[in-house]
Amino acid sequence: MRISDKDRLIVALGAQLRAERQTREALAAVIGNGQLDRDVLLAILEDPIPASSQDLSHDDLVRADAVSRSHHPRARAA
Repeated sequence: MRISDKDRLIVALGAQLRAERQTREALAAVIGNGQLDRDVLLAILEDPIPASSQDLSHDDLVRADAVSRSHHPRARAA
């Protein structure tokens, strides 16, 4: 059974959300351990954990990025 474009977008947005949560958890762990080195914090923020899923293509993730940016005011300002 072929997955619809809408379902692929939902899966891609879910993968992005999981990746963002993992990045925040990594940042919280570093801060919680007292590792407040500026370079470490910047590395985590500049190179976040990437969204991935075995069911998604790069195009799916790019489309999810575009959709999430168009619906998130802070993302547009960045």
